[in-house]
Amino acid sequence: MWVVATAGHVDHGKSTLVRVLTGMEPDRWAEERRRGMTIDLGFAWTSLPSGATVAFVDVPGHERFVPNMLAGVGPVPAALLVVAADEGWMPQSAEHLAVLDALGVSFGLVAVTRADLADPGPAAARARAEVAGTSLGAVEVVPVSAVTGAGLPELRAALDRLGARLPAPVVDGPVRLWVDRCFTVRGAGTVVTGTLRAGRLRVGDEVAVAADGTRVRVRGLHSLGTARDEVSAVSRVAVNLRGVVRERVARGDVLVTPEAFGCTGLVDVRVSGASVADLPASVMLHVGSAAVPVRVRPLGPDTARLRLARPLPLLVGDRAVLRDPGRRLVAGGVTLLDVAPPPLARRGAAAVRAAVLAGLDGRADPVGEVRRRGLVRGSDLARMGVPVTVAPVVGDWLVDDEHWAGLGVRLVAEVSRYAVEHPLESGVPVEVLRQRLGLPERSLVEALVRVPLRVYAGRVVAGSVSVLPEPVARAVDRLGVELRSRPFRAPEADRLVELGLGAREVGAAVRAGALLRLAGTVVLLPGAVEQAARVLAGLPQPFTLSAARQALDTTRRVAVPLLELLDSRGVTRRLPGDVRTVVSR
Repeated sequence: MWVVATAGHVDHGKSTLVRVLTGMEPDRWAEERRRGMTIDLGFAWTSLPSGATVAFVDVPGHERFVPNMLAGVGPVPAALLVVAADEGWMPQSAEHLAVLDALGVSFGLVAVTRADLADPGPAAARARAEVAGTSLGAVEVVPVSAVTGAGLPELRAALDRLGARLPAPVVDGPVRLWVDRCFTVRGAGTVVTGTLRAGRLRVGDEVAVAADGTRVRVRGLHSLGTARDEVSAVSRVAVNLRGVVRERVARGDVLVTPEAFGCTGLVDVRVSGASVADLPASVMLHVGSAAVPVRVRPLGPDTARLRLARPLPLLVGDRAVLRDPGRRLVAGGVTLLDVAPPPLARRGAAAVRAAVLAGLDGRADPVGEVRRRGLVRGSDLARMGVPVTVAPVVGDWLVDDEHWAGLGVRLVAEVSRYAVEHPLESGVPVEVLRQRLGLPERSLVEALVRVPLRVYAGRVVAGSVSVLPEPVARAVDRLGVELRSRPFRAPEADRLVELGLGAREVGAAVRAGALLRLAGTVVLLPGAVEQAARVLAGLPQPFTLSAARQALDTTRRVAVPLLELLDSRGVTRRLPGDVRTVVSR
């Protein structure tokens, strides 16, 4: 299947042509049939001579209903532009063509209707000339009469040729279904319809409503009026949803594969068909089936920043239309260059940003995106529509080589700076370096470390020197000599000071793992826990605090916190009666 949207001036016979091609009534409302004028989107389909199926999204032609037209054309890959032979090129013919051009639609046909009422030649020549200068380029032009049937076989054959030229859809990609209709079916619940441009949907799949991330389940699928277990792009599809009420979903909402898209309310764009300086400060952005008010901030001659009234799941390279609803005209087309742009907080930032955008064309550029951002998650790039082709430095993080080298230089400088500021500390805490380098994760700091630096006990230290500063290391050695014969006789605070271990030095030694702090200034050597366990295991079980103190040859000041530490580590177990036992291992 492929999907084609109609376009053209009001009352030029778009719906009539769809009706005779498909045998179906595209006008869904009684008022449309009564007035003989399409107001909202209509849908119909038919088989072509090749056996392929074409589905039509029939759009209104009156200028009052251009927003409805845009909702139908936005997600559709091809167009059938209709011009009446007896009236020729008209204002909405031009506006609809401007919409197709702004959206970058490059596949289409022109049907010159009412060929039985006037010579189709002049209208065909004018349409061909108007279309040639747009994204559609050279197109087939087919005169046709819905009344006599003349030209209908030729139009069917031309539609077949159009379908053969359309690019193959990406059926294994994520789903982004722009909702163009929402209604309730008795006994089934909420149903939405849209044009599936990429990916596939299956009954039972979980999808998310992009606006708020609500997860819903696909209860049922219909395409071309038939229930399906699976629907793949490109196709018209109706999705019966479980887990969402009708009032929560409307035209302009989007169903997406969970976690595959990010929603953005700020985008940088290139504007075509209009001068950025002439744009109103507030216009309407039409993208997919959505219409969202935006504020325009000019950046360069043809680039601007748009702030959306509500976030949407937009991708780099998306095409959209800016429309001035007050003047009822297309203000220009836009190509999305960046869907996660940096803030413009400093003086001159807008000019710098304009220079960057001047080199972008809306095509996904993985290497360029990493270079411009310096540091970015691969998953975030994928959610922007940029394929990940760059190897991560750690985890999911992609880093520009030059930026990474600069961070390495800064890390070395920060380690040296910290050593001067904190001479008693053994290296720099990784978290401190993370903050000073402005990095989002500690793992990035650790990945930056190169010889002669190394990561030890949560700090970055010089690998060629002791973990402890030399004065502290000598003081710890002196304490070790004193504890060698009586390992559980922790010195009093004043003796520690005499050895050169004041509060700061003790703290540095504890952080480096050179000393074990039991409580306050009560410190032992790191192997004291294992040594105490062996001594206590030789006592009759269970044992008292007094028995432990005597066996360890220490004081109550040391024995109490040491036993509490052994309890917390599961080496000993405290029993009723204030006795303990060593836990067998």
